Amino acid sequence: MDITVVLQQMVIIFILIGIGMLLYKKKMLSEMTSKQISGIIVNVTNPALLICSAFREGPKVSLQGLGSALGLYLLVYAVLIAVSFLIPRILRVPNMYHYAYQMLTIFGNVGFIGIPLASAVLGAQSLIFVSIYNLIFNILIYTFGISLLKKAEAKQLAAQAASEQTKTASACCQTEHDNVVKKLINAGTISAAATIIFYLGDFQVPVVVSSTLSYMGQATTLLSMLVLGVSVAQMTLRDIFSHPKLYGFTLLRQILLPVGCILVFRPIVQDTLVLNTMALMLAVPAANMPLMLSKQLHVDTDTISQGIILTTILSLITIPVVSLFL
Repeated sequence: MDITVVLQQMVIIFILIGIGMLLYKKKMLSEMTSKQISGIIVNVTNPALLICSAFREGPKVSLQGLGSALGLYLLVYAVLIAVSFLIPRILRVPNMYHYAYQMLTIFGNVGFIGIPLASAVLGAQSLIFVSIYNLIFNILIYTFGISLLKKAEAKQLAAQAASEQTKTASACCQTEHDNVVKKLINAGTISAAATIIFYLGDFQVPVVVSSTLSYMGQATTLLSMLVLGVSVAQMTLRDIFSHPKLYGFTLLRQILLPVGCILVFRPIVQDTLVLNTMALMLAVPAANMPLMLSKQLHVDTDTISQGIILTTILSLITIPVVSLFL
């Protein structure tokens, strides 16, 4: 992987984030607008970017190749889950915040940042593997992720005086938890599965369809970075940079873990594109979904929010560093 290409893409990403910050400061973007754009990204542009990758010309990856990638990425997520229990203990994080570090460890931003980054750095041919990664992400976030947050919610409620308001909130969250299966059927899961099906089926679609999807998908990078820019603009420098344990977390999760996985799996994985895609997906900063779910489940969000912003900012350094080992 050409490190100059990675650096160039990271610089472009941060310029776009800076534009988002500027637009927010100039009141040309608001928090409400940012939420609406997030919905467009999640439900329209990201799915379009994934699906249109299935229609590209050129040699296709075999079913066996996709199966091998699926097996590798499942193994990677198993490693992430195991490591998520270790990192809070290594960093001596208070027990009540273990859930936050676990969510930050397991769930990287493989959608908002991972999809456009892989497309730019590795090419459209990598997006079929990104689809597999996103499919696993979506299944885990609504099962294991919600389970972690429910346990955190129970601990936080136990530490507070039980009022009728918190009981009501807890009851609402229980209903939310009971509908996990329904939540698994979302734009991210459907588009990832559709991409794999279309890719394997080698379907021919009219140019008007593929071109429309392409135009929609091309908006993903800009819109995603504008949303991140709004988030950064809403935080003070103290909120972002005054948490030593998050620096230790970034070193362990964003550099040492991806590099370790590259060194371990390189002798085993023969397909360079599969390995490079894995490395990029491990190197991306923390995802926004844990923050959104935490808010829905009435769990404290400060640590998760700070971790997302800090790892996103430091990814300008961490992603190129990881790329040096490819």
